[in-house]
Amino acid sequence: MLFSLVYDLLGSVADTEDVLQDTWLAWAARATRTTGATGATGPAAEPIEHPKAYLVRIAVNRALAQRAAVSRRRETYVGPWLPEPLIGPPTGSPSESLTGSLTGSLAGSDGAAGDAALAAERAESVSLALLVVLETLSPLERAAFVLHEVFGYTGPEVAAILGRSPAAVRQLVKRARAHVRSRRPRYEPEPGLRRQVTERFLAAALGGDLAALLRLLAPDVTLVGDGGGKAPGGRRPLTGRTKVARLLTALAPESGPGLSLTWRDVNGAPAVLFSASGRPFAVLVLDLLPDSDLISGIHAISNPDKLRLLP
Repeated sequence: MLFSLVYDLLGSVADTEDVLQDTWLAWAARATRTTGATGATGPAAEPIEHPKAYLVRIAVNRALAQRAAVSRRRETYVGPWLPEPLIGPPTGSPSESLTGSLTGSLAGSDGAAGDAALAAERAESVSLALLVVLETLSPLERAAFVLHEVFGYTGPEVAAILGRSPAAVRQLVKRARAHVRSRRPRYEPEPGLRRQVTERFLAAALGGDLAALLRLLAPDVTLVGDGGGKAPGGRRPLTGRTKVARLLTALAPESGPGLSLTWRDVNGAPAVLFSASGRPFAVLVLDLLPDSDLISGIHAISNPDKLRLLP
């Protein structure tokens, strides 16, 4: 739970792990003083009556402090930035809908039980597209929104965690909720639909079928490629059905016969992992318009630093 909470505040696995390490150290130091263990300094502390509340408060405030370092790194980041994806083990079965070099390549296999359990725990995090919207909030607005709207803490509980008055927290949640709703309706496509659309998109994009792509894309679709300056990704987002479709069809000849695709759960949603010669190099996540099968967002993450933890 702490991992999901901090990750939703930072969008980075490495930063989340750093915050959880600091949280553990704070807990261990306090627990040592509480028990009066040998080597403890200072007077014994009162026992922690509500360990979960204590850990959440420490983790959230450590995450808020970490935001400064995260923001400084973003200022020098090359190209668009996307959250680090939470990628689960392979899932699904071979696809019959793609032809040529892709026949049977959208294959899945069962991951180890431990990997599946870890992926299930971390899949509590919000979708990749919503994380992008949360990046536009202030740190306090984001913390209030995640605690209240995602994890279900009450206003007074959020106030206690953030060290703010209940009235101030109400305003933070109100502003954050309005901003998020204006940028992204509360809608998550049914996994089966997202998967079907993804297969049709891949068949059209990798097959260089411009007409099919134009039928799949929403008029104001946005393509965001995050290579971090270490892999192909583009310097800025590309918006517009025609522009995106033409770019994808122009890139189609570069997909060679060694390309393989595997279904993965990314932040709880079906997505595709691209590999070449057995080495993963990109993750593709599609976003759909509400109550539609038109693609509104294409998120491609190829920065190797963000794929380092692939199970």
